[in-house]
Amino acid sequence: MSDQFGSDFITIVDDDGQEFELEVLDTMDYNGETYVAFLPADMDENDPDYGIIILRSVFDDKGDELFESIDDEDQLQDVYEHFMVLLFDDEDEDEDGD
Repeated sequence: MSDQFGSDFITIVDDDGQEFELEVLDTMDYNGETYVAFLPADMDENDPDYGIIILRSVFDDKGDELFESIDDEDQLQDVYEHFMVLLFDDEDEDEDGD
């Protein structure tokens, strides 16, 4: 198995200073913005808060990538639905190709 297909993990710090490790699921350019879908790497799948986290990718003045939450609920829902198509339509195609 090649490392090329391994998972990417990042650590982010929230506004309260808590660190979280997130697994990168996919990146999507949509409406001129870049969004990244993550899963919590350090949370049990049975935890009620477990689920896909979508953040906007932005760059600061130094060129460092930062991740911002999406505060507009309609925008978040729209981006979420596009990620669901991106993430799960590929799986359907793979299954049909067997």
